[in-house]
Amino acid sequence: MASAERKSGKIDSEQRELFENAQRRIKQKKRLTTHFVIFIAGSILFIILNVVLDFGKEFKLFGTDWFVWAILLWFFFFLIHAINVFFVNKLMGKEWENKQMERLVEKQKKKIAELQQRVEKEHPLPNSNNNTSLNA
Repeated sequence: MASAERKSGKIDSEQRELFENAQRRIKQKKRLTTHFVIFIAGSILFIILNVVLDFGKEFKLFGTDWFVWAILLWFFFFLIHAINVFFVNKLMGKEWENKQMERLVEKQKKKIAELQQRVEKEHPLPNSNNNTSLNA
């Protein structure tokens, strides 16, 4: 009975981890979609400000209207956001984090074992056999 409870507890923790990962991905995609909607609305606003309302009509960068550069810059940031959500996360997602964690833990264990051997070699503990023979 106790082993059945342990197994179900492990399944529950694995399912919880999967659920949390899914929630995190949903939030990332939701933020990206929100970013896209704001980008489209902002781009339309920039065009209306410049073309319809003549705001900053005389300001041009390299012979191009300012709003074109603003939209391109904003699109660049949106593109970085999309790459982060869809590509970087797949390459460096939860599975990658777990592998890195395991690798670092093993590296630390190896380093601790090496240090322990070095300490034992340089500063050996006195033998218990020698102590009993001295006392007798």
